[in-house]
Amino acid sequence: MSEQTYPVYAEITGPIVMIGFGSIGRGTLPLIERHFKFDKSRLVVIDPRNDEAELLASHGVRHIQAHVTRENYKTLLKPLLTEGEGQGFCVNLSVDTGSLDIIKLCRKLDVLYIDTVVEPWLGFYFDESASNADRTNYALRETVRKEKQKNPGGTTAVSTCGANPGMVSWFVKQALVNLASEIGLEFQEPATDDREGWAKLMKKVGVKGVHIAERDTQRAINPKPLDVFWNTWSVEGFIAEGLQPAELGWGTHEKWMPKNARKHKKGCKAAIYLEQPGANTRVRSWCPTPGAQYGFLVTHNESISIADFFTVRDKNGDVTYRPTCHYAYHPANDAVLSLHEMFGNGGKAQPVQHVLDEDELVDGVDELGVLLYGHEKNAYWYGSRLSLEETRRIAPYQNATGLQVTSAVLAGMVWALENPKAGIVEADEVDYRRCLEVQTPYLGPVEGHYTDWTPLEGRPGLFPEDIDEKDPWQFRNILVR
Repeated sequence: MSEQTYPVYAEITGPIVMIGFGSIGRGTLPLIERHFKFDKSRLVVIDPRNDEAELLASHGVRHIQAHVTRENYKTLLKPLLTEGEGQGFCVNLSVDTGSLDIIKLCRKLDVLYIDTVVEPWLGFYFDESASNADRTNYALRETVRKEKQKNPGGTTAVSTCGANPGMVSWFVKQALVNLASEIGLEFQEPATDDREGWAKLMKKVGVKGVHIAERDTQRAINPKPLDVFWNTWSVEGFIAEGLQPAELGWGTHEKWMPKNARKHKKGCKAAIYLEQPGANTRVRSWCPTPGAQYGFLVTHNESISIADFFTVRDKNGDVTYRPTCHYAYHPANDAVLSLHEMFGNGGKAQPVQHVLDEDELVDGVDELGVLLYGHEKNAYWYGSRLSLEETRRIAPYQNATGLQVTSAVLAGMVWALENPKAGIVEADEVDYRRCLEVQTPYLGPVEGHYTDWTPLEGRPGLFPEDIDEKDPWQFRNILVR
């Protein structure tokens, strides 16, 4: 895309308040500048750090150096979001900011809102007095869904709309439509708001489960030093979610459950959690470039929302079909080494935490997609295979991992502006075709790949294993024990 061909999708008539200016905020800024009409003097970034002051100044963006906290968020945000005429937009890309409270404030002020995660206030992730059930993403998601039920409709707030959660929910629908067509099913694609129709289609296709299957092969120019955590996106965010319990949407085909698995007593009951940290829990999965791989079962909102969205119930409300769904994440090698180092030291994070930017990396691809498995074609991966090289060519200030997130934020913002009275929504509930139309130019090759691989393959065979050989796609065979 050249400077002359960037489509301007909409006008933001009010102020734009971006909370957080880490790796994702830095990459989102130029996309907002490219694709929206707005008054630059009404764009403000709130971030407690000042290390990007020069970059913000070069873009003519006002910077307020402050923490957004439970105590000050109303007094800090309200004047900024309501300044002048028009409808404002709050873009929350920070950690330790209470998403639900800010959503409520924005909707009360008729301000559009988007975030990439249901973020709690500071202290939630490492609260030793809280039970593991209370520390889950399931619990966080339920707070937002309860608010949606209590106050339906109204000003649009797009919850959890990054690469994953976010983009991967759009990939699931596209992959499902592709599968249904290639299997030869007669079907009519359900409408965006026809959740039941989508769930019945997935059941008809015969999908047992979905892996958010990702492999990040981006390599740093220099080797990682000892006692430093390197990652290709937010280290704070990764450590926080990595130390939460492993979580997964729990499918109706599953016959076995780990001894340390726990069910939820309230809410949608679409997921379970394990009494162990997600970033220290391995699963078997598959991506096109490496083939079979180990991934970490890190908790994410989409593991729950996808399983919930594609649940089929009978007339009595009893569940008759639900797919298993979870993340299977192989981060960049430096991040894997960083995790190994951290967990080896009792889960204590390294004193130095650093996000590798595009200038510190030499090459690599972030291969992020969805693996739909258990159907008559065995398994189908559909997703983005974005390289660092292409990222440098098409967007500034970010690596391949970052661009998959920032372009999803862009797509979610476009949809919100085109649907300003949709209420609180997750990525599963928006128009996937429109969002992918906006996002795809930033995703590199977006491809579908079939594989004959199953979790029963590639085992050493030298040791006895407690596996289910009759059904390869049981979680019993996927979990590395």
